[in-house]
Amino acid sequence: MTKLNSAYICDGIRTPIGRFGGALATIRPDDMLAHVIKELLTRNPGLKPELIEDVIAGCANQAGEDNRNVARMSALLAGLPTNVPGVTINRLCASGLDAVAMAARNIATGEADLIIAGGVESMSRAPFVMPKAQAAYSRSAEIFDTTIGWRFVNKQLKKLHGIDSMPETAENVAQQFNISRQDQDLFAFNSQNKTARAQANGGFDEEIVSIAIPQRKGAAVVFSTDEHPR
Repeated sequence: MTKLNSAYICDGIRTPIGRFGGALATIRPDDMLAHVIKELLTRNPGLKPELIEDVIAGCANQAGEDNRNVARMSALLAGLPTNVPGVTINRLCASGLDAVAMAARNIATGEADLIIAGGVESMSRAPFVMPKAQAAYSRSAEIFDTTIGWRFVNKQLKKLHGIDSMPETAENVAQQFNISRQDQDLFAFNSQNKTARAQANGGFDEEIVSIAIPQRKGAAVVFSTDEHPR
């Protein structure tokens, strides 16, 4: 049996989490990820960028500014050498976590020694999209909001499995497993309290990288704290 290599997370940073339409709404997702990559290199001055063997980023939307392999675009924007490749993966809500898992597997199997992995998403900047007309001079048009939910639905897939959105799925799960609204509210309440305590105790300070938000007038605003809990 071949022995697998050990994979380690050497450092981990992120921007603050913004609300929908909140502080990060004016920042492109590729610029946001590039900012994190730059800061990661700044925090580790002994790391030679040319030794990075891949950049793996999870992204669930990929319908707007995060299209066409946002991992690669962000790596180039961050100033990584052009020979450092990038790949974007989509497992919807688990995309960023799966990117880290993929990096760990690549290292464990000896395919790479050093990888940057993570995720990026901007619901605020998710675009509206339109399909092409089905016939010449067609006067019918559809438009889909890519912020959340389905678009360009395959009728056969809908017939086989349905197209419930995440909120609808949550209701289905709650009903199937008899999860009461009271239990849900209590779980959420405790989660919010844990977040508030961690913020007050500085538990997130080391992992958060501030980002400057350009303003139409005046100096940029420095965004450094999560816009949650509510």
